[in-house]
Amino acid sequence: MFYIIGLGLADEKDVTVRGLEAIKKCSRVYLEAYTSILMVQKERLEAFYGKEVILADRDTVETQSDEILHKADIEDVCLLVVGDPFGATTHTDIILRARALKIPTRVIHNASIMNAVGASGLQLYNFGQTVSLVFFTETWKPDSFYDRIKENADLGLHTLVLLDIKVKEQSDENLARGRKIYEPPRYMSIPLAVSQLVEIESSRSTGILDAEKTLAIALSRVGGGDEHQRIVSGTLRELLDHPADAYGEPLHSLVIVGKRLHHLEVDYAQEFAINRDNWRAVAKDVYGCALD
Repeated sequence: MFYIIGLGLADEKDVTVRGLEAIKKCSRVYLEAYTSILMVQKERLEAFYGKEVILADRDTVETQSDEILHKADIEDVCLLVVGDPFGATTHTDIILRARALKIPTRVIHNASIMNAVGASGLQLYNFGQTVSLVFFTETWKPDSFYDRIKENADLGLHTLVLLDIKVKEQSDENLARGRKIYEPPRYMSIPLAVSQLVEIESSRSTGILDAEKTLAIALSRVGGGDEHQRIVSGTLRELLDHPADAYGEPLHSLVIVGKRLHHLEVDYAQEFAINRDNWRAVAKDVYGCALD
């Protein structure tokens, strides 16, 4: 059997009982280590599982899946995924490869940012398409995400924005020269994400990301408990000007609040507001939310 097992969002104890039982009977245990990160090192996982954990980078998962699937038709092998297994298309691809090889597969689900974003107080039913925001460079500033945000905004829906991470990436020079030298890991911060959104709004000019009038909620290390989790709400301008260290450690996510905003969402998220009075004022005057 080939298992893909969701680990949840925080540490080694977030794995489900079903997932832990599967891990313990596997002959090889791989950890997908590039689409997201856990808040603990793999040594903590190994101690808890009683198994060696093999780190699988992008190349291993995407182009060398045969290594992972080797002998999975006659023994149990698993790939551990932070969050839920279907949080990235990469994992759908490796399941299809396993099925093509007639290897039995089983998926064991867990919490992910896609449902844990409800910790912000926003109702999951009111979310539209999720988008990803990548690091801009001087010569590459892709803006297709803006169209998805606008489509959501036109329907009054919230948008979950997943912020870029760079793990085991090569510089253009090292890539061109074929040198296996990797850059230090980088994780996009809330201020950088907001500045990129504002930059694209300045060129598109549709008004859906008005720095002074668009509400947003920043989240980091959701599910990590009070010592790790951070939630901050405000206008885009307030989030941009807020101290960077107030957002906590990565990974960070951002929600662009849609106009179909319920007063209970306003009440809940105001607990995280940089300026509660302004949060409620914008919700009432700009979003048309009926507040007492």
